Amino acid sequence: MNEEATVVENKSQQKNTNHLPVINTSCYVAGKKIVSENTLEVRSPYDKRLVGTVALANASHAEQAIEAALKGGPKLTRYDRFSILDKARQLLIERRDEFAKIISAESGLAIREAIYETGRAHDVLMFAAMESLKDDGQIFSCDISPQGKARKIFTTRDPLSLALCITPFNHPLNQVAHKIAPAIAVGTPVILKPSEKTPLTAIKFTELLYDAGLPHYMLSVLLGPTNEIAEPLVKDARVEIVSFTGSVAVGKRISTVAGYKKVILELGGNDPIIILEDADMDTAVHLAAEGSYRNSGQRCTAVKRILIHENIKNAFIEKFVAKSKTYTCGDPSDPATVVGTVIDEASAIYLESVVNRAVEQGAKILLGGKRTGALMEPTVITDVTRDADMVMHESFGPLAPILSFKDIDDAIALSNSTAYGLSSGIITNNMQHAIRFIKELKVGTVNINEVPGYRIESSPFGGIKDSGLGVKEGVIEAMKCFTFVKTFSMPW
Repeated sequence: MNEEATVVENKSQQKNTNHLPVINTSCYVAGKKIVSENTLEVRSPYDKRLVGTVALANASHAEQAIEAALKGGPKLTRYDRFSILDKARQLLIERRDEFAKIISAESGLAIREAIYETGRAHDVLMFAAMESLKDDGQIFSCDISPQGKARKIFTTRDPLSLALCITPFNHPLNQVAHKIAPAIAVGTPVILKPSEKTPLTAIKFTELLYDAGLPHYMLSVLLGPTNEIAEPLVKDARVEIVSFTGSVAVGKRISTVAGYKKVILELGGNDPIIILEDADMDTAVHLAAEGSYRNSGQRCTAVKRILIHENIKNAFIEKFVAKSKTYTCGDPSDPATVVGTVIDEASAIYLESVVNRAVEQGAKILLGGKRTGALMEPTVITDVTRDADMVMHESFGPLAPILSFKDIDDAIALSNSTAYGLSSGIITNNMQHAIRFIKELKVGTVNINEVPGYRIESSPFGGIKDSGLGVKEGVIEAMKCFTFVKTFSMPW
């Protein structure tokens, strides 16, 4: 056996050991597993192997979940909520590798990205635990005007009766944690409806929370036909808040059918990284690559457009192509892989067609552009027209379209030219220029010398226009959303 063959055999053996046994599980109604003949098969986007099965719910299960949540149980104190979230945080550390393997297997994300995601979810639990101990009430003295009295007004926050949380496939653990942890922190029961494409991680996280001591009535997780699960729950008047992360089309549909209740929508993004003439070139190249290719480009805050000053375009492209070649694409379970698959082959086919249409309109592929199954190569494409589909609409994959601008006015206009308004990254060392972008970009976040998606898990996050209704998420803001403010006054 020659040396090359030995390396291949050993690598193959390593991959096999990275695969978990098939996970056969089910939805949960207030801690009870559902027994159902209707099951969902979850297969790896990379090699189509069976990763797991899920017993699906129906309309009667949805009704049982609502009734269990509203019936409730002993009220959780602040310390109870802290203890549950902190225990969950500790359990996630212990089960990190198992969660990472499930995330990678069902979503096709590189194992290194899956491990990173468990770290982010840990932070969500940590911040939610910390915030659960705090009291954000206010005190207003009433003797501050001629019409005042010797009284004080106090505010408290009370939990809503029931929340419906609907999560997408692209962060199978962290998106779920960002919904459930803030709700637990304030004492609001949740019915979770995760993506059918990545349900195993959500169900395992539900089990982890039960193991951490979460009362079962506080959380149910349901998957099933839309007309029996998602749509009736969205419409149900007993559900006081719908928190949704996903596509623009579904988000707008929810907003029209939800009725008289809180609706939190975190939708798509078409985020630019804007590189000014004075930018540090190495910083610009690194951030553009990280923003474009991490998580296989499947982030609402991923870099979807690289906007660069025309005077440094050629120098940037030379270094950026070289950098992009280091983002190896392949088997998600291989620790050496940097970019795994997109969520399924249909998505990869769509991304390939978007690239091909841009080429037909005059764009040039400098790297990548091809797919193998659900693997889409990191793709650098330049001379993209400003009205091309891949820059006007969200391309959810590892694509890096490069467009040039002539001055700051042009850059701002180009950035604001799409229907989205989520995040942006500005690469410059000129503070006056940075401030102008902060003031004039129509987005929810502007990051200076950082990728558009940078945040910590407790900071406010959300977009405007087709990226959302302007209501922020992040642990602290989400906790506010899952509550209502009550005021009371007393003689003083």
